[in-house]
Amino acid sequence: MITKFLSNANRVENMGRSNGYPVKSISETLTNGFFTVNRKWVVKYWNKAAEKLLGVSAKDIIGKNLWEKFAGVIPVEFYTVYHKSFLRDVPLHFEEYWGEMGEWFDVITYYCDDTLSVSFKTSSYPPHPEELVQQLKMLNDLYRFVTVVTNDCLWEWDLRAKELFWIDGGHKRVFGYPIENALISQNFWENCLHPDDKERVLARLNKILMEESGSLWEDEYRFKKANGDYAFVHDRGHIIYGEDKRASRMVGATHDISSKVLLENKLTKERQVKQREITHAVLTAQEKEREEIGRELHDNLSQVLAVAKMYLQMAKANKDKREIYLDKSGDFIENVIREIRRISKGLLIPPKHIIGLLDNIKNLVHDLVLVNPLKISFHENGITENELDEKLQLAIYRIVQEQMNNILKHARATRAAISLSRQDNKLILLISDNGEGCDMLKENNGVGVINIRSRTELYGGKVTIVSKPGEGYELKIVLPLSPGMIPIVKIV
Repeated sequence: MITKFLSNANRVENMGRSNGYPVKSISETLTNGFFTVNRKWVVKYWNKAAEKLLGVSAKDIIGKNLWEKFAGVIPVEFYTVYHKSFLRDVPLHFEEYWGEMGEWFDVITYYCDDTLSVSFKTSSYPPHPEELVQQLKMLNDLYRFVTVVTNDCLWEWDLRAKELFWIDGGHKRVFGYPIENALISQNFWENCLHPDDKERVLARLNKILMEESGSLWEDEYRFKKANGDYAFVHDRGHIIYGEDKRASRMVGATHDISSKVLLENKLTKERQVKQREITHAVLTAQEKEREEIGRELHDNLSQVLAVAKMYLQMAKANKDKREIYLDKSGDFIENVIREIRRISKGLLIPPKHIIGLLDNIKNLVHDLVLVNPLKISFHENGITENELDEKLQLAIYRIVQEQMNNILKHARATRAAISLSRQDNKLILLISDNGEGCDMLKENNGVGVINIRSRTELYGGKVTIVSKPGEGYELKIVLPLSPGMIPIVKIV
């Protein structure tokens, strides 16, 4: 927002000059110091007031790292507040005393579009010592409160002395170490790294320091707590270089991300379990289908073809009854053709442009009623097939087919009903029967149900089942309808 504001101001300046009178950039007319930095703390803009207040010219700071330029001068508390500003999307206002400058500064920071904008001015405070002490206490309490609620562990690292200064008890509060505002050796920190992460973390850190060009070190690893457990942490530090152009120290913060990582791991495991269930259901359905087809071919069709072949052989050997034997052979072959068509019809449905979902369900009901002692009704309401993706239509048809097979095999029902309707942007499929029902605690995870759930979840749908022993069975599928809806994964 501020960056865009400055851009607009520059356009006004150029326009003013073209009209014959010079107009300064708005930011240059402010008495406030103003500068912007990117996420690597490289200064992108530095106004005239900032030059005057901080004693650094724009040409000497733009394009350079803010913390390197003021190494050893800016208080650590400044880094803390600025670091948190990068994590916020609302303006942050604070006041801080800068001992090296001998001034109080009133500061406002705002983060937008990967840019931190900072507006500041010197503050006038009453010279009474007791008020100064009270103000320092209030700021210190506020600073401690902010660090407590954010779980940040602040530190300053002397890279040459190989010592870290753990600030304000963050490591005590988060990791349980009885250390507050005290130095620890770098070796102690290294020994707290998880053995499986240690080599990677140190190698990456050393590489950045050896290059002597980077201004940011950032990594995630496991860190040992005082009780021996390991926490997942995100560490971020800004490298400050000395006059010899070598990295001299870092200032940064360690954040405990254990809850986030554990939740992500849990969700990953749940997704893996769900994917295994889907894969198992698909493979089981495929094997079941192949087994039924194989049994039909072996036990029925192959036997019928064998008889047809026998009649053909008899026709060759017996000229007097040749016509009779050929007719019988033809009847058997015709029977095989009908059975093959029946099997194919169960496996394939006509493409969407030939026959729609509703007609396919009607044909399925018609075929089932012809050969089974089951009355089946089908009702639809508000369905426009052209709005349904072809793959979604196939998924709905397979769900109906699967559930009807379940009813015929297990329910011992005399009546069944299929209802397909639209309610706002949802498609509702309801299949019920008056059969024996089941105990949901025992039957809810059967292969048939898992297969139906997997097909439904591919389209972001929800399955609800209501059943009790002796009270029938009701399956309800709710599918969201949206343009271009496609399944998450492909299912055979």
